[in-house]
Order: sequence, then C-alpha cells, then structure tokens
Amino acid sequence: LPLRLTQQPWSLLYCTTRDGFSLKTMYRRMNHLSSPVLLLIRDTEAQAFGAFCTSTIRMSNCFYGTGETFLFSFSPELKVFTWTGRNSFFMKGDMDLLMIGGGSGKFGLWLDGDLYHGGSHPCETFNNEPLSPQEEFCIQALEVWGLA
Repeated sequence: LPLRLTQQPWSLLYCTTRDGFSLKTMYRRMNHLSSPVLLLIRDTEAQAFGAFCTSTIRMSNCFYGTGETFLFSFSPELKVFTWTGRNSFFMKGDMDLLMIGGGSGKFGLWLDGDLYHGGSHPCETFNNEPLSPQEEFCIQALEVWGLA
C-alpha cells in the first residue's frame, strides 16, 4: 500500500457473504465515500487476487483513478503489478461490468454485474500477468475494504 495509508484503519465496506453477489449492491454500499479501497477476490479454484484502488469503486462514464492503483495476486507468492504510465485506464464501472486496467480491448481485471464471473488478462495499464490461472473465473468470495 502507499506509505501514507499503512497506518490507516480498515473497514469492511462490502462482502459477498454478508451482502450477497451484486455489483449494484457493492456500488450502493460505497455511495458517498471517497476513501481508497482494497478489493479482494477468492475464486472457486482457491486463488486469491485483487486490486488496490485510490478511490471508492463507483459507476462512471469514463475511467477514473490515479497511478497509485495496482493489481496483485497471491499465487503462489505475492505479485504486484503497478502502473506502467502507458495509459490511464484505471477503473470504470457500470451496472453490468466493473473494469480495472485496460488497453487493446483487454482488462487487467473485470467483474460482471452478478459478481459470479470475472476475468483477468494482460493489459497495458499494469503490464500484468493474468491474476488467476484461469483467464475467466468464478468468484467464491469478494470483499472490499475501505482505508480511511
């Protein structure tokens, strides 16, 4: 995490086990907040990965975020994929899709509207490897933590 946030308290903003599987609900749980967030995903293959986002996840007509945004995976060891500077396609969301990182029609991480399915592909924003062994995966659990 950026040094300025390492001592900040964490709060659970959204959790599929508590709040259900719905991108719309996830947006609603973060409405009116502006803190950085940590998105954590465990897929049905027990892989763990996610993203650090410099602002709250929200619906938007265009990409937003800053160069502090990054993707990460824990399989088999921690790998962090930081901003390359090639584009500013950090985050964008609508009712059907959340995208983090992009370029050439590929997204570093995407989640569908029901939060059951997602995918991860190499993208220009982060020059990342796929975060899950399967480029398209099923979500077992998802959490979003606010750092404020």
